[in-house]
Amino acid sequence: MVQDVENPRSLGQRHVEVILQAGAICFRRIGRDEVEVLMVASRRTGRWGLPKGHLESGETTRSAAEREAFEEAGVKGSVSPKIFGAFSYFKDTSSFCYDVSVHLIEVRSISFQFPEKDVRTTKWFPLREAIEQAGRPALKALLLRFKQMQDAASSGLLSWSPSL
Repeated sequence: MVQDVENPRSLGQRHVEVILQAGAICFRRIGRDEVEVLMVASRRTGRWGLPKGHLESGETTRSAAEREAFEEAGVKGSVSPKIFGAFSYFKDTSSFCYDVSVHLIEVRSISFQFPEKDVRTTKWFPLREAIEQAGRPALKALLLRFKQMQDAASSGLLSWSPSL
């Protein structure tokens, strides 16, 4: 069981070790108003999520998100310099809390040869369907926020570029 938490440090007396991770909402534009999001299936549960993983020594969340997107899904592109959002989760009854900082990546190229090609399932989903398929409530919320920004930009209500 993976558990989303609002405030992982408020779990009473339980000792929790926080592990920092970075992830990416990898997207591409289809036509003028449509957006697809690349989802990666969990090797453990099969649920759809984002490419994400641990930060290496000295690595920024931005560079880790970029690296994980390529390692797990074979994509490269324009990475947002700022963190778009974040969520936290536990795996099973672990005393490890994973704090994930999420960047946006507008995909520019797709490689069919990448490090985790043989152990990862990836799939492009229309943004609405990606929201429905997301395995964690906090991820659904991030994707919904991304959709709201896309909708506002498409209607001209907001001048926004996700890669900025």
